[in-house]
Amino acid sequence: MTQSENLKKFEAWIFKQSAYTMALAILNFDKTTIAPVAGNPYRDKRMAYLAGEHFSIMVDPEMVKVLKELKEDETLDGDTKRAVELYYKGVMDTVCIPKEEYVQMRELFNRAYDAWLEAKNKDEYSIFEPYLKEIIETKRKVYGYRNSDLPLYDQMLDDYEPGMNQEKFDTFFSAIKERLVPLIQKVQEAKQIDDSFLHQTYPIDKQKEFMDSLLKYLHFDETWGYQNETEHPFTTWVCENDCRTTTKYILNNVSSAILSTVHEVGHATYEHDIDDKYDGMILSEGVSSGMHESQSRLMENYLGRTLPFWEANFPKLQEVFPEQFKDVTAEDFVKAINLSEPSFIRTEADELTYPLHVLIRYEIEKGLFNGTISTEGLNETWKKMYKEYLGVDVPNDRVGILQDVHWSDGSFGYFPTYALGSAFAAQFMIKMREDMDVDEALRSGHYEKCVAWLKENIHKYGCRYSADEIMMKATGKPFDVNAYIDYLEDKYTKLYNL
Repeated sequence: MTQSENLKKFEAWIFKQSAYTMALAILNFDKTTIAPVAGNPYRDKRMAYLAGEHFSIMVDPEMVKVLKELKEDETLDGDTKRAVELYYKGVMDTVCIPKEEYVQMRELFNRAYDAWLEAKNKDEYSIFEPYLKEIIETKRKVYGYRNSDLPLYDQMLDDYEPGMNQEKFDTFFSAIKERLVPLIQKVQEAKQIDDSFLHQTYPIDKQKEFMDSLLKYLHFDETWGYQNETEHPFTTWVCENDCRTTTKYILNNVSSAILSTVHEVGHATYEHDIDDKYDGMILSEGVSSGMHESQSRLMENYLGRTLPFWEANFPKLQEVFPEQFKDVTAEDFVKAINLSEPSFIRTEADELTYPLHVLIRYEIEKGLFNGTISTEGLNETWKKMYKEYLGVDVPNDRVGILQDVHWSDGSFGYFPTYALGSAFAAQFMIKMREDMDVDEALRSGHYEKCVAWLKENIHKYGCRYSADEIMMKATGKPFDVNAYIDYLEDKYTKLYNL
């Protein structure tokens, strides 16, 4: 076929896929937010069926041939060539899987989510354990079809962060442990910050009232963004100009929903700000999980935990909760939300101990796939590792092994990117502060200026370039974990007067 014929088929194929991914995204969002749980068995099977139809479109033999021809066509423009390469890799990783097994896997993920939610609500790991075991066995089988020479877990890591493997992540986490573990110990020995006022009773309806104000400050526009509630906050990019985030309100923890909202809006803003010319195609997605997390973690921590951010937003928080904050200043509030104390919940962990939460999950995942850790008794393994790494005694499975949703859909290899993204963000912030007065923008209510910098230097590219290339474009330097560690050492040394 001619190039024009191939491109016409390519565009039609992309459109068909986008229709299925949009429908499945909406169904999944409803399932995890507002859909009645009694409908799960019926809905789960049909969602898996739709995923199977999408699978058939994706691995259509004619399109495999078209993609191969386009991939070898040296006359394609750079954008199209990059898109073809990414689609081709995705198809090659998928076409080897028998469709029946693919559909069964998707249905398993749906059922596993239901089991995870039930197990968490009942605080019984034993409800979820059989599903986790089956997911691991299924992932082993599915990855086996690729016939790759790489270790299984390396393949998983590369799927979420292209180019990363266990050796690189081991080096990354070793550097973090070497310098941060001693710092964590010093902080624990220092005079502690009082955050008791954060844990008074904060009626949910009033928290939602403040959230409306915060979302406006963040420029989370109702014309393209929507927020709901769920057990585990997440963001779904349904289609162009339809991005849905979720948060979770806790009665006696006012900062939880606030910071998770800023985090998820970071994800949403990234996808929304990708260049319009990539709409509907693979280039309109974030380049990697680490890059995605860099944007959410940057907004949550590097912006959302700063005094200038709260100089703009604390007056409204005080207005909504006058009794709870009657004797609290913006400075007091910022110190409290930056307190460092080993805890049980990753999503609510402070910046300093956060990477150790991720490290525990990384070590467990490695063990699950190299055979040194079993799903049986994994809740007890979890507790032992939390005691070893963070010095805390995990009281139950709800705040232990069942706290995260990720394993219910087989997202092994994703967790390490939370820490990597936090580290990416450190370098982006250094450059952003060189280029503009970040504090003044936050203080004066012009959050959009920070977003504009991120859009120009990171967001607009989508996955047109690799994460390494975007790092170089944005900062002029290759990734260096020391920027992240330096940031944490400087912040907590000052905060605790060490």
